[in-house]
Amino acid sequence: MSPSRIENLSDLLSSDSLKLLSSSGNALVQQIGIDVVRGVVLEVLCGKNLRDATEVLTRRRIAALNLAMMNFFLRGIAVSEDFVQQLPFLAADSLARNRLSRSERWLSYWVLGLTHKAFQNVLRDDPNRIAEYRDQYIETCREVIEGYTQEYGELTGHIELSSGLKAELNWLLMTYLLNTVGSETLTIRGSEKSAYGKLFEKLILGALLHVLGFRHILEGEPGAYKRVFWLSSRGTKRESDATLLYEPGRAVRFDIGFIGRGNTEISLDKVSRFERHLELNDEHWYVSTIIIVDTIGPGSTIVALAESIDGCIVQMSGAYWPQQIARELSRSLGFRHPLLDMKHSEIRGFLAERMRDAPLEDFIGLQAADTGNDDMPEEEL
Repeated sequence: MSPSRIENLSDLLSSDSLKLLSSSGNALVQQIGIDVVRGVVLEVLCGKNLRDATEVLTRRRIAALNLAMMNFFLRGIAVSEDFVQQLPFLAADSLARNRLSRSERWLSYWVLGLTHKAFQNVLRDDPNRIAEYRDQYIETCREVIEGYTQEYGELTGHIELSSGLKAELNWLLMTYLLNTVGSETLTIRGSEKSAYGKLFEKLILGALLHVLGFRHILEGEPGAYKRVFWLSSRGTKRESDATLLYEPGRAVRFDIGFIGRGNTEISLDKVSRFERHLELNDEHWYVSTIIIVDTIGPGSTIVALAESIDGCIVQMSGAYWPQQIARELSRSLGFRHPLLDMKHSEIRGFLAERMRDAPLEDFIGLQAADTGNDDMPEEEL
């Protein structure tokens, strides 16, 4: 058979591998399981870094895709003996097409040693430069292989699966495979940073307000607007991540971001993001602001700036930071809650108990529906 029989490179991946490659945040939660997600949210509420909590999920996805890439090569070789030699040409031809699925585009990048960012920066998003890059890639790999062959000798052996897929090992196969795995790893790490960030911002805010005793509603849902909240509201200026209606005329906007001390300018932008007033059903509401970030650097003036607009900034790096949120609501609204004066030794158990019935599925359901490949964010690396 000829490689020309392969219409799409993604045809060489199993359906499970394609799901891992192109899943949106919602689909990733379904694969991971809501109980695992509930545990991650609890850890963040107790002060753990989200990146630490989701690292095991990222490593699991990367490991599965690494093995899928091996299977991808074996399946291609089963179609054609010269699949490996033709692979750069297949990928370049794929990228020259006008419309590609996310899976097909990413896979074509990877087998050419590229990521989306590399395609933007190296080829300047110009499809007319793909053939030139392909030839340079092939020649670079050939030169490296030639040098290694002279120094270490030929690479021999074979790989065989119990399913019958097999391939003879050589330097070219290993070079293309490892380059593909390297580009895949960069892409997945970057895309998951964005996907998990957006996903868990909503989950953590929703869980926080649920733990504090507020009821989750949809924005615009009719009924009494007292001690309720909705997620991802858009005002006249910019988007807030959650809006809490405490009692008639008094509301709080929340903004959350996994911003570290190295991103001071982003935190400063958050301070001046929102208006102090809200019009809802022809009623006027006074609105305060609570901004939640991962860490504030030493000597930062952000806290004072937030106070100047009747707001505050809370760090998630602090142990049991939800207690600080409760105390801020108490200060600004007269809010009463068991968490206010609770001993630190009791807080984790309290949060865990309240988290058991947190409607995380509802918070996720408010996101845009999963539309497949084009919903996943591009990698940031």
